[in-house]
Amino acid sequence: MKNPKEEQTYVMIKPDGVRKGLVGEVIRRFEQRDLKIVALEMFQPTHDQIDNHYPKNEEWVTRLGEKTVSTYEKYGYDLIADFGTTDRAKIGPEIRKWLLDYMKSAPLVKMIVQGLHSVDVVRKLAGETLPYKAAVGTIRGDFSIDSPALANKEKRAVMNIIHCSETPEEANHEIKHWFGDNTTYDYKRFGVDE
Repeated sequence: MKNPKEEQTYVMIKPDGVRKGLVGEVIRRFEQRDLKIVALEMFQPTHDQIDNHYPKNEEWVTRLGEKTVSTYEKYGYDLIADFGTTDRAKIGPEIRKWLLDYMKSAPLVKMIVQGLHSVDVVRKLAGETLPYKAAVGTIRGDFSIDSPALANKEKRAVMNIIHCSETPEEANHEIKHWFGDNTTYDYKRFGVDE
């Protein structure tokens, strides 16, 4: 096992983060917490790259539909009017399509972030996935106010600035998917690695 300071996670700044000019701010917040950026690239994803990033299995896609149904029930919206169905298994693929369209709508920034408990620390800095629930002081809480209710009404994905791996296993998978065997950079940070 590696030294805990060498844990790596995958981060992607989404189209709204790039369009809002938040790339530097996101990196600054990671570096303030003594995390290191060991790989970084701006790129325009292909459909296949994004399609293969998000799960395609029926359980995951149906879960997207379940979340949408829950949102509609919570706010009293009409699923039939907006989707023509209440079937979670039919709604999920539509939500996934919106997500893919959103992720291809502008360049993305991908990076590998390294440091002590980087997976958990990056997720804490990012804030809750749904921006309207994210605490002030987090990336999502400070720079986004989007919600699934609004996104569904506008037939688009939730814009939440940043994607970050949820587990070390997911981080390893996503790093391999997006960076392959490309080199990461090993360097010492002043006051951190000394």
